[in-house]
Amino acid sequence: MTAGVRTKGVAGSKSLFDRDIFTAAIKSSFVKLDPRVQVRNPVMFVVYLGTIVTLIASIIHTSLFSWIVTVVLAFTVLFANFAEAMAEGRGKAQADTLRKTRTETEARRLTPDGSEEVVPANQLQTGDLVVCEASDIIPSDGEIVEGVASVDESAITGESAPVIREAGGDRSSVTGGTQVLSDRIVIKITATPGNSFLDRMISLVEGADRQKTPNEIALSILLIALTVIFVPVVVSLEYFAHFAHTGIAIVTLVALLVCLIPTTIGALLSAIGIAGMDRMVQKNVLAMSGRAVEAAGDVSTLLLDKTGTITFGNRMASRFVGVGGTPSDELARVARLASLADETPEGRSIVVLAKNEYGIRDNEATTDYEFVPFSATTRMSGVNINDVQIRKGATEAVKRWVLDQGGEVPSEVDDITKEIANAGSTPLVVAQNKKVLGVVELKDVVKPGIKERFAELRKMGIRTVMITGDNPLTAAAIASEAGVDDYLAEATPERKLELIKEEQEGGKLVAMTGDGTNDAPALAQADVGVAMNSGTVAAKEAGNMVDLDSSPTKLIEIVEVGKQLLITRGALTTFSIANDLAKYFAIIPALFLAAYPQLKVLNIMHLHSPITAILSAVIFNALIIIVLIPLALRGVKFRPAAAGEIIRRNVFIYGVGGVILPFIGIKLIDIILTVTRLY
Repeated sequence: MTAGVRTKGVAGSKSLFDRDIFTAAIKSSFVKLDPRVQVRNPVMFVVYLGTIVTLIASIIHTSLFSWIVTVVLAFTVLFANFAEAMAEGRGKAQADTLRKTRTETEARRLTPDGSEEVVPANQLQTGDLVVCEASDIIPSDGEIVEGVASVDESAITGESAPVIREAGGDRSSVTGGTQVLSDRIVIKITATPGNSFLDRMISLVEGADRQKTPNEIALSILLIALTVIFVPVVVSLEYFAHFAHTGIAIVTLVALLVCLIPTTIGALLSAIGIAGMDRMVQKNVLAMSGRAVEAAGDVSTLLLDKTGTITFGNRMASRFVGVGGTPSDELARVARLASLADETPEGRSIVVLAKNEYGIRDNEATTDYEFVPFSATTRMSGVNINDVQIRKGATEAVKRWVLDQGGEVPSEVDDITKEIANAGSTPLVVAQNKKVLGVVELKDVVKPGIKERFAELRKMGIRTVMITGDNPLTAAAIASEAGVDDYLAEATPERKLELIKEEQEGGKLVAMTGDGTNDAPALAQADVGVAMNSGTVAAKEAGNMVDLDSSPTKLIEIVEVGKQLLITRGALTTFSIANDLAKYFAIIPALFLAAYPQLKVLNIMHLHSPITAILSAVIFNALIIIVLIPLALRGVKFRPAAAGEIIRRNVFIYGVGGVILPFIGIKLIDIILTVTRLY
């Protein structure tokens, strides 16, 4: 079998202005001058046509002014192409990295009689059974139907640590191109040739399947409408000039049109959308469409699993409560002895708590210790040390064991265990021979900072709902500690689906995560369904995003990336429309100053001459695109806040800033043109 290629995974992308990407983007800027490409962006297509018109005019009536305008307009188109090419470049680089993981793999396919035959991986069909052993490359996507193995998924996820995949359950899914590190597994192929998960990743990452989102289409229509409005306005100025007994050159009219239409946002709109998808990839999340990323920004309800998202996933010892006069440190010492051979997270947490709270480190296990493993029958575990017998386990099981030994159980045991259970925790009773020593409280530990994170989401108007299989009492306690807005206890697949539909009927967009086949209906119903890469094929097919890290908390980051996309698009649109104001004050007086000297009062920037005014506006119009490319690619910095506050902040920064900056920029360019005596 052919060895796989180690990579940094999808998240191991290149820096924003990587030299290779930068060079490729420059070349692509010229390739995109193809009219068939330009026509996809109506605003920039108008600039493209205007450049052709000024070029013809410059050839017929040669002048330095007309040639400068032509060159600047050409660069305006190239800068727009460059912005889009830079955004595409990162995706193409990541796609190239993924392509390197493809190898000419051979598969050991099982025949109906149970024998094996070696066939090329690209000949495998859905339903075929293949065998993979240590060092084999998994030939295609599938589900393990037999065996368990350690699998290296670094080529896909970028995570160097191997993962366990096994038949049955929600961790049976395997991905083509990953490598088996140990044991033997039988895989049932679920992908058709050319449509594996890796193939889809490559296509999505490089943007080959990118389609405009509804909001992007709506904004494009608005930009087209503004462009269409300004075309007859500019054309009519020629007749107005004739009436005023002055003339306006065709080059000047084209320059005016380019400055009036929303060229800035028109040039950056596509790059913003592509970069939003790329930022999601940087989080190691594969979005199946731009619509999914955009929907994440509009989400108003988050459904979050308790285990692994809000809590660490395993109940941990939090305190020792002695009974019958037993000191807490003595209880800790005995409970620790009973847990030395207990490799469960709960058992290890008892050892750690005894060490941290009371500094108990001695009495390590010796050959004299006879450990009693936990069993579902006894519901206890413990240790025998010569004549001393120690047990810890479920309340009723330990009480029965003590009574069978001829001992007595203090009444306070029931009071303490009931108090712990009512708080949403799990009590473990500890006994030594005939005496109950006390109770160890095991609780779901809420992740640090999660409550503050939910508070930030609340500021953004997002409602958080905790989903758990726990009983309502336990769920309520954890929900209160974590600070979620609501919870769904004893959750079933049907109840999850009902909850999503109820929220959507109220006009809300819902996001959720899942990894099992039973999550598939809810993932498909949710507006943003994030499937874990470690989950089943059914879950990944039902969701519109796949988290390659399989991190339940990733949903919060996904929402933030989606909101950043919407904020960036809105901010740059505001800036683009606002900066047109300065261009009006530059060009309009310049056009009619000779015929109407009174218009000089509008020349508030005190530009040197009509020609430098027009050139300054056109040059600024081109340069501002280059200046804003990093912002379009990185996105506007996201700060959790209410929608109204975000709008006010962006209007102030990008609205007011969009008015002030062009006045400064145009004036500086005018000074440079004057000082250099270019005009």
